[in-house]
Amino acid sequence: MPDERATFLVRGVVQGVGFRPFVHRLAHELGLAGSVRNTSVQVVVDAQGPPGALRELGRRLRDDAPALAAVIDVEAVPAVVDPALRGFAILGSDDEAGARTLAPPDSATCPDCLRELFDPADRRHRHAFITCTGCGPRLTIIRDLPYDRPRTTLAHLPMCARCAGEYDDPLDRRFHAQPISCHDCGPRLWWAVVRGGRPARVRASDDECLRRAVRSLRAGGIVAVKGVGGFHLACSALDGHAVRALRARKGREAKPLAVMVRDLDTARALTHVSDAEAAQLTRPARPIVLLRRRDDAAWPVAAEVAPGTGELGVMLAYAPVHHLLFADGAPPVLVMTSANLSGEPICYRDEDALTHLAGVADALLGHDRPIAVPCDDSVVRVVDGAVMPLRRSRGFAPLPVALGVGPAGATTPVVLAVGGELKATACLLVGDRALLSQHLGDMQSLAGQDALAFAARHLARLADARPEAWACDLHPDYHSTRWAQRRHGDLPVVRVQHHHAHAAALLAEHGRLGDDALVLTFDGTGYGSDGGVWGGEALLLGADVGRFARVGHLRAVALPGGDAAVAEPWRVALAHLAQAGVAWTRDLAPVRAAGSRALLLRQVLGSGVGAARSTSMGRLFDAVASLLDVCQDQRYEAQAAIELEQAALAAARGRPARACPVTLPVTATGVALMGAAVTGVAEDHADRDPVVIDPAPALAAIVAALRRGAPAEVIAWAFHSWVADCAVTWAEAIRARTGTATVGLSGGVFSNALLVAATRDALAARGFEVLTHAVVPAGDGGLALGQAVVAAARLAPGWPGARASRSGVVVET
Repeated sequence: MPDERATFLVRGVVQGVGFRPFVHRLAHELGLAGSVRNTSVQVVVDAQGPPGALRELGRRLRDDAPALAAVIDVEAVPAVVDPALRGFAILGSDDEAGARTLAPPDSATCPDCLRELFDPADRRHRHAFITCTGCGPRLTIIRDLPYDRPRTTLAHLPMCARCAGEYDDPLDRRFHAQPISCHDCGPRLWWAVVRGGRPARVRASDDECLRRAVRSLRAGGIVAVKGVGGFHLACSALDGHAVRALRARKGREAKPLAVMVRDLDTARALTHVSDAEAAQLTRPARPIVLLRRRDDAAWPVAAEVAPGTGELGVMLAYAPVHHLLFADGAPPVLVMTSANLSGEPICYRDEDALTHLAGVADALLGHDRPIAVPCDDSVVRVVDGAVMPLRRSRGFAPLPVALGVGPAGATTPVVLAVGGELKATACLLVGDRALLSQHLGDMQSLAGQDALAFAARHLARLADARPEAWACDLHPDYHSTRWAQRRHGDLPVVRVQHHHAHAAALLAEHGRLGDDALVLTFDGTGYGSDGGVWGGEALLLGADVGRFARVGHLRAVALPGGDAAVAEPWRVALAHLAQAGVAWTRDLAPVRAAGSRALLLRQVLGSGVGAARSTSMGRLFDAVASLLDVCQDQRYEAQAAIELEQAALAAARGRPARACPVTLPVTATGVALMGAAVTGVAEDHADRDPVVIDPAPALAAIVAALRRGAPAEVIAWAFHSWVADCAVTWAEAIRARTGTATVGLSGGVFSNALLVAATRDALAARGFEVLTHAVVPAGDGGLALGQAVVAAARLAPGWPGARASRSGVVVET
């Protein structure tokens, strides 16, 4: 059979991951002639040979791609046979018109490089910047695409002859590894000591810098360590004094701190690690994973590391400098928290670190490889074997969500979405992809808004696309909203209701835009379409993604004191008790916490002045935490809810969901429903007459249970079960009304592992399809994705149109 020729266009994460050497080897194995090259849009493979070999090439380009690659699409275009074509070549990169190829995320040091790092016979023995095409920094060093050395932060460091030889050898593991370096030509570590609040650099070799850092950590010091995406503040997690000092200097009074350990065995000696959790710990992204502590832990982690919780946020060493620190004798468990002051973005420039961290760290261990894009660590937890992202950043950003819309989203406007006020991310929707930035932090500070501006510009540069519209939150006082309104120029700005954005983000990541779905969106606060404070919402979405129907919510309760109610859960508890008709007696924890302030609070509730009404499920969690005396003073966001979950887990772990000895009543639209019984909901409510669940009877039952002597942990478990029953109540009422049998769970409250599992199981038992977050966070870190797709739907009527697939595709490593 005569030879044939085809051009294969490969799109996805296919640059900076060893894709061209892979194609080169594959072509030689299959006996094909031709070439492979990078463009700014894709990898282009020109191949000629037997038809069967070409078909096999097309299959293996998708199925056998390198570990760090993520192939979205392989298109084969017939070409004219060239009888003179011989051999197979790797060509240089060039620019091409069209949607940019995807920038690869950062990846942890691979096993091959790790072996070389500790091999005395290897020329890169103890080289703190060892990397290859299978690992190392990517996003954080890329200034532009296509991904080649001149477009990275190592452009100023010429390769030595030996590195250049490896870089140019298609058979070498480091062929076109853009961050390639060695002791002769690579970056260098530096060390600075802080004295009298002023840092002073010390002349020292790389090994001496590492020795000094280890000595400081072992002596109880705080060291700012520059890694892949910025600086960490590190100290011994076994030294309570050091941890207290770190908290005081950083201004992080109580929020749990992440720890880093050398390897999986060390993580298992500290915490219970399931197979699914081990898979997350060791994946190339190396996220922080929330793990349950062991009672028989091999090392006594200081109580100050994660007070009020039975979990630890653990990550494995992922950069060569981390591995070298542990190998040189650093404490086996290190606190590794973002180097910033509370509420500000991570510090990543050397000059900023030397200025801003001098009052926090005792010394700094840095290096002279610039960071182009700051990137915090990602955070996940595992629920029944499934990953739940809590912060999507290093190792995942800027990978897009493929929305599954067709054909190729040709009519979709390019939308820049700026997220919310807290845990902000940016999102750029281009065609059928939504590119998500790294975690940016909170937007109240100018530094946070500068980080948002940088991320927006960087996404646009990576995609080579200019925004045609902007999207932001509906809240008029969010700093991100005001920032968008100041910066948008002549472009339209679409303001998207907070919970609508949560719901749309969930459907987008599942490739279900345009499907009918009831999405329960539970969080602390969101500006409602009616100007009220929402947070316990049942939203119905359908073919028009730009619209929603509010078909259910919690009964509103006054929030006395506004922001003070968030900081002091006893205020919310007393407001709920007043609405429930429960007397404020001294045997109740929130009454004791209020003390003499209770009289003023009663007057505020009576007058209605200074007490906005809220349907917030997050605030209801706060109220129950106060009633059970779990938390009366929130020193970080969601502290009360986190500690309430921990209390419930203490009672529920290892027991069936329906084994809880305390049952709380669900009362919907005036019909009392006890426990799991969800019959009796009226079916004649129009969407303008939503199903309202009143928490007052449940709170009265909680007070009665306390007075009977029921343990607080058991009541906390019962409350989680009650929220799951509420979900079933809404779901069955809306299914009876509309036939909708798909239910989504979104909003920050559904970052609660116990609640997600209980709600999902209760809904599934009644025949519902349940969608939960696995790609973007359920909390505000996912808002920008939802804002972008809602804005696109409003600006382009009929979008998303016919979907190419019902199953969402997300590019992950």
